[in-house]
Parts: sequence; structure tokens; C-alpha cells
Amino acid sequence: MSSNNLSTGAAVAILLAALSPSAFAQTANTADAAALRAQIEALRAEQARIAEMQRQTEAKIRQLEAGAGVASPAPAVAPSSPKVASADGASKLNVTGDLRLRFQGDYSDDDARARRSGQVRGRIGATYAVNDRVTLGARLVTGDADDPNSTDVQMSNWDDDFQVALDLAYAQVNFGDLNIFGGKIPQPFTRTDLVWDGDVNPQGLSGVYKHKLGDGSALRASGLFFIVDEDAVAADSTMVGGQVGYDTAQLGNFKFDVSAAYYDYTLGSVVGADSGDFRNNRRKANGDYLSDFNLGDLIVGATWSGFGSRWPVRFVGDYVKNFGAETSDDTGYGADLGIGRVTQQHDWRVTYGYSVAETDAVLGAFSHDNISIGTNYKLHALTVDYVPMPKTLLTAYWYHYKPDNALDAGTNAIGDWLDRVRVAFLVSF
Repeated sequence: MSSNNLSTGAAVAILLAALSPSAFAQTANTADAAALRAQIEALRAEQARIAEMQRQTEAKIRQLEAGAGVASPAPAVAPSSPKVASADGASKLNVTGDLRLRFQGDYSDDDARARRSGQVRGRIGATYAVNDRVTLGARLVTGDADDPNSTDVQMSNWDDDFQVALDLAYAQVNFGDLNIFGGKIPQPFTRTDLVWDGDVNPQGLSGVYKHKLGDGSALRASGLFFIVDEDAVAADSTMVGGQVGYDTAQLGNFKFDVSAAYYDYTLGSVVGADSGDFRNNRRKANGDYLSDFNLGDLIVGATWSGFGSRWPVRFVGDYVKNFGAETSDDTGYGADLGIGRVTQQHDWRVTYGYSVAETDAVLGAFSHDNISIGTNYKLHALTVDYVPMPKTLLTAYWYHYKPDNALDAGTNAIGDWLDRVRVAFLVSF
């Protein structure tokens, strides 16, 4: 037992003895009472001295721990992204996520009744640094596991529970400017929704290279071997793609960027595909795609900061051509112009976009699903974003669109403009 515990126990015993009725009877004279009080005061002084020594010792231990890089005790309020510290103080575990609530209205003059619906999307992911080179990552999301370009869940089906799937599960190896990813991996390419939906995470092997130059500019290169569908008895479906890019340094109020890519699909098997994957692409009588998909994709961007840091003006143009198409409907293009940012509370951003995707210009399985037509469309899109509170985002969307040609319009009337309106509230951590 420590001296602190002995001193405290003695003090308690003496105090109890002093306060008991029998003790008062045995210490009737004044001299005995004074001696007892002196002993109590001495014990209290000794206890205070020991407590001070303990405080000084703990302070020295904390100082030594700080010098060795040991993590400090957790704060009273936990951080928004839980982290585990390694022995050298670096964060090893990082957890992030978000939840989005969305209202959607679909309106048409001729084709169908007006429809109003609600969707929920939830995502939670984590990365773990095994060492200074290797990182593991994974993410759970709501949504249909058979739908690679959407993680939203329709609020319907008599209150059935939501489906949850794993849309990321990968290992990353860091070689400085070059990072190698394997598994169900993050999208490695600079993209727009014209060719790649934001929810599509390929499966296979990728490399992402970025090298910063001395003037502030940067060179980029990405490659991907994409396992689309593996068949035990028939030919597999794969894609081999690459992209190179260049970001300029700040040139006055301007910055520019350009990215050029080529994606070569070999679609030998469609066993794993369903109607949501084929969408509006043309197909043969046996169900296979009519066209091959060898996509050349050019993206150019420009940012002007003349209105200040809160109101950057951003232009992005995207042009894609399918060199493997068996039809003349092989081209897509889009342009987006936005002003504002959404990084701090009370920030605003307004974006207008126009795009056209001919029937076999892109592979509909992996292009965006913001509207009900996968390809063969003309689209006007207006988006307004606002940050009401930290880590939140309120967004209003208006999509105004129609089929591009009558041959592949299906049940949509060629002259009928369709409208989709969305209002979404996003909370992230």
C-alpha cells in the first residue's frame, strides 16, 4: 500500500475516533483535545504534500509522452471523424460519411402522370493506414447492390428496411507521386456525369500519378484495368483505360486544366447485366450490345477568381466520341458554367449545364442516372447549392430534357420536354 493511502487511512481513522461519542468521553480534558487536533493537522499537511508530489509526477509523465509523440488524451467532445493515432502520432484510422434526404418530382405533358417521391442515401466509409505505404479502404452504402450508378433508396415498399451494400473495398499502395489501387476502387479519372456517374466505383486495378512542377502546375496520369463481368465459360467483359492531364499554375485570375482519356471496352459477356445496365444503348436480337465501346474523352476546364475567393467562376466542357459505334449516333458533349463555392457556412453556388448524349456515344451502364433517359437525350440542368450550417448542404435541381432522336426514344414522345425537380438536404461528417 502507498504512503498516500496509509496517511489517508490514518486520518480517516483518527477523525472517526474523534467524532465518536466514546472518544469525546475519553478526551474530556483540554490538553488531550489539543494534542489530537495537532495530530490531525499534521496528517492533513502530509496528505497535501503527497498530493502535490503526485501532481508534479503526472505533469512530468505527460511532458515525456508529448516529446515521444504519444497521442494526448481524448477531448471532452469527440471529433467529427473518429481517428486512432499510431505510435508516431499520425492518424491511422479515418471514418467519414454522409446522409442525404431528397424530394423528387417528375412532370410530363404527355407521357405519364406527375410523380412525387422521396429518396434516402446513407454512406459510411473508413480508411486505415497499415504503414506509411499501405492503406486499406471500405465503404457501406444504401441502395441496390445491382445498380452501380446509384446509392439512393426509394421510400416505398410498405416500409421495408433499406438495402445496404459494400461499394468500396480496396488496398492502396503509395509510392509518392504514384498510387496503386486494387479491389473495388475509387474512380481514378477526372470525370463529368456525361461519361462516368459519380457513384460508379470500378473493380480491378488502377494507378494514379500526379507530379507537381516548380511553377505550381501539375502533370497527371491515370490507368485502369476494369473487370466488368467475368464468365466461367464464355468470354469476359473488361475495360482498359488511360487518361493524361495537365493543370496550369495560377495565371493572374485564371487557372486552366485539360484531361484526355481513351476507354477500350471488350464486352464478351453480358450475363451479369440487367435492364438498368443496358438502358438506352442499342442491342442485337440475342441481347448483346450492337456497338463496341471505344471512347475518346476530352475534358477542358477554366477557373476565374476575379470576383474573389467566395465567388469563383468555373467552366467545364466535355466531348466524347465512341470510335467503336455501329451507328452514326456516336457523339456526346456537355458544358457547365458555375459561380460560387460551397466550403463555408452561408456559401452559395449556382450552376447551369447543357449536354447531349447520342444513343451509343457512351456506355449507359456507367453514365449518370440523373434523368430517366440513359442515353439519347438533350438536357438542360440548373443547380443551386447553399450551406446553411457547417457540414450541411441544401441543393435544388431542375432537369429539363427530352429524347434526342425518335428511333431510340422508346415510349417518350420526341417533342415532349420532361422535367425533374429535386430538393436535397445533405449532412456529412
